[in-house]
Amino acid sequence: MRPFAIGLTAALAVAVLVPAAVLSAPKDAKPAAAAAAVDAKSREAGMKDAPPLVTAAGVACQVSDARLIGADKKTNTSYYEVACQEGMGYAVVAKKDAAPQAYNCLETAAVGADGKDSGLKCLLPANADPKQGLKPYLAKAGAACDLQNARAIGTGNNNSFFEVACKGAAGYIVQIPVPMKLEGTLANSCLLYDETGNISCKLTDRATQLQIADTLSAAANNGCAVKDKRYILSTKTDNYFEVSCQDGKGYVLQQTAATGALARAIDCANAPGGAECTLTDSRAAKTEQAGLYTSLAKKAGFDCKVEKYGLLPSDDPKKEVVELKCSNRPDGGIGVFAPTENRVYDCVTSELNGYRCSFTKPDASFPRLWADLKAYNKASCEVSAARIIGRTDTSGFVEVACADGLPGWVLSYPLGQASPKPNELLSCLQAKGVGGGCKLPTNVKK
Repeated sequence: MRPFAIGLTAALAVAVLVPAAVLSAPKDAKPAAAAAAVDAKSREAGMKDAPPLVTAAGVACQVSDARLIGADKKTNTSYYEVACQEGMGYAVVAKKDAAPQAYNCLETAAVGADGKDSGLKCLLPANADPKQGLKPYLAKAGAACDLQNARAIGTGNNNSFFEVACKGAAGYIVQIPVPMKLEGTLANSCLLYDETGNISCKLTDRATQLQIADTLSAAANNGCAVKDKRYILSTKTDNYFEVSCQDGKGYVLQQTAATGALARAIDCANAPGGAECTLTDSRAAKTEQAGLYTSLAKKAGFDCKVEKYGLLPSDDPKKEVVELKCSNRPDGGIGVFAPTENRVYDCVTSELNGYRCSFTKPDASFPRLWADLKAYNKASCEVSAARIIGRTDTSGFVEVACADGLPGWVLSYPLGQASPKPNELLSCLQAKGVGGGCKLPTNVKK
């Protein structure tokens, strides 16, 4: 499993605080004190001057409202607020003979060091709740968030950074390209960021953020009374948490990032690579699980003392598909275990049914194939090589070569059965229309 790389080092290097000039308007500026003070004259001046300034500042904003905040005659600087038809509003600083600069309303909402509001705080009705402007970006990034609070962190050369707090304790750092646009937006869990870094979450603490693990554990409904929990990692599509339980068991909880819902709860004994358990004794869990698979395999008629196992993908959350390596026999198999089904395919028929053994060497299956040849009075063909050559809706075909160098054979097996006997024996001539026919060296005519 590969964690999702988000370039934190670079992000930390470029993120900067909002310039002090944004947090307090110059003394000569005359900002409106409240929304009611946004009069027709300031709006008229704003709607006349601000739209071209917004464009010149490189901001993607179709201006729906604007006001002139004030002007500083000493520095030839004018200050405007604009509201956009979609997304966040901005404060625009326009200085003579310099390119205008735009700061989003979350940045200008920050309280100054003196505890007072910024002179450029957004007051237009459309900008009254500037955090709402982040919703389109969260949706674009695929973050499931019922937005409760937000703050601006800082802006670098390439990206702006925001923190959002969501209902249910989840939180994200939202990274938006400069100038702000939907394309390229990322939203990463607060848990990915060091609490002491200059890009980190302050609206919710780590303990609060980890409450999601309790919610996911409850959704798993596996009887786990959570004792301890931790965040493990995130990929592009999922977040992973570990919980240990009061009864000594433990689970990895896989959360779908796009919805915030539990995808699956994985016993620590079966934790995927890169997301192993550390809060519980995973070695003991694996030993216990191996014993369980030994018992299940025996019930399915496959005598295997499991010394190693590996989970394979399953299209049914109630069905486990497991490769088994046995300590009491050279060949292993693929176990399919479910409430209504217990079967183990040996490594010959497993591949015919869509599962490939990796723990078992190919020649470990040769004795089984030779035994099947003997049933057709072909004991002289001691199997020296084998390969799958094709299948139909009902049967799979295995080509075998003989150790004495004489022409080999093709065995046909019925599909969907754990360890079936062959239902047909074909010569290579008879099987020439199956999957391109025989191709093992001793079976090909010189």
